[in-house]
Amino acid sequence: MSFANETLTDFTDPANVAAYRAALDGVAGQLGADYPLTIGSHQTETGAWIESHNPGRTDQLVGRSAKGGPADIDRALAAAWEAFATWSAEPMDTRVALVRRLADVMRARRFELAAWMTFEAGKNFAEADADVAEAIDFCEYYADQAPLLAGEQETYPRPDESNTSILVPLGAGAVISPWNFPLAIFTGMAVGPAVVGNTLVLKPSPDTPIVAQEFMTCAREAGFPPGVFNLVTGADADIGDHLVDHRRTRFINFTGSLNTGIRINERAAAVQPGQLWIKKVGLEMGGKDALIVDETADLAYAARAAVASGFGFGGQKCSAMSRLIAVDSIHDELLEQFAALTSELEIGPADENPDLSALINERAQAKSLSYIDIGKDTATLVTGGTPGPDGGHYVTPTVFADVGAESQLAQEEIFGPVVSVIRARDFDDALEIANNTMFGLTGGLISNARDRLDRAKREFEVGNLYLNRKITGAFVGLQPFGGLRLSGTTVKAGGPYYLRQYLAEKTISERRLT
Repeated sequence: MSFANETLTDFTDPANVAAYRAALDGVAGQLGADYPLTIGSHQTETGAWIESHNPGRTDQLVGRSAKGGPADIDRALAAAWEAFATWSAEPMDTRVALVRRLADVMRARRFELAAWMTFEAGKNFAEADADVAEAIDFCEYYADQAPLLAGEQETYPRPDESNTSILVPLGAGAVISPWNFPLAIFTGMAVGPAVVGNTLVLKPSPDTPIVAQEFMTCAREAGFPPGVFNLVTGADADIGDHLVDHRRTRFINFTGSLNTGIRINERAAAVQPGQLWIKKVGLEMGGKDALIVDETADLAYAARAAVASGFGFGGQKCSAMSRLIAVDSIHDELLEQFAALTSELEIGPADENPDLSALINERAQAKSLSYIDIGKDTATLVTGGTPGPDGGHYVTPTVFADVGAESQLAQEEIFGPVVSVIRARDFDDALEIANNTMFGLTGGLISNARDRLDRAKREFEVGNLYLNRKITGAFVGLQPFGGLRLSGTTVKAGGPYYLRQYLAEKTISERRLT
């Protein structure tokens, strides 16, 4: 296999910064446009719109995307099933070539696509660039993996029979994607099922519909046939349940919150009149991720890793560190260093390339501020704890100490720049605290004790465990991503088993009569 991760852009190079700013200027001239739905070969306007605004400059309209309804979902599923008949019959090499071509298109438009995310999702230069790089990685990695699933699978021989087993695509499925990685996760959730022969109805988050529209532009440029990807943007309440419930939805690929994921799982379990299958549901949900630091660690290194883990993209990652667990003997020193680095973080509009920008919407801002109010009553505010600059959905990076391991701050997902520092008696206690949550997505340990690193491998109950590094930033193909417990059900994205879940096994047995 030839896969290699895209190299991330070095923004300490002034030439790269200048090129990115030029891309921002180019995209700024395109802001405010209207975008239709894409259903089969038709571009459809509905007469109603979802307005997308820059979360860091809320008076800036990024664009308007047509607001779809249940009838549009019906048409999109019909178009997807119509396309499935021919798309599923294409040779694997043909589908792989199109996915690689999509990667090439994204590569050519890398800073432009990143700039759209700076405006629509509030991503600074490095976060947006990494998002595009990951989208390209998903294309190239799944294009590498897909041919391994083509053709006959191994069965044992029998003299009087010919027995073969093949893998066949499931049909037309739904992708319900989040706003925090509006290109990377959206692309991976779409091209994975598609490269092995399925067709999709794509429902992006209503917070980032324009980035999804840019994906569709790239897919058309790459040459994907109409109906393979059908984009229906709309309010969650208007189209989400209808897409999940629909008798023609064969599978559902979801990334988002725990509550929404559980709701999807419950609704998808019902067999609707005329439905011919049990829907396959893949859920990637939340986390309450912890980084443990013990007394053998380099505390300066640990503090830097904690800041990167907790406050990258404002903590709006399901992998973000929301609990920093420090053993008693180094707790105070680590807290001091961590809080000092946190207080130095710059916050502002993403196009100015600060350390972190605004949260995605007013609800996210209000949620973080509500947990800050809880923390002020139940813990010790060390730094931050304010709404931040005017003009956007800002919350300053916030650190609380003296947080109880069973408290709301330590147990509930916040999805914002709020970190709880928890004191543990010793490493045994720290590991017990880390595992004391309903979630099991990411976690980490910074230690120079080999026996503790080995014990964490065995006992830290997370899907992605990071030792002596930050706990965010999984690379496709290197760190397949997905959680345990209530953090998800899917086979890991960006891993060798991901594509298999979108295929069914068909066995063909023929008796030799002569």
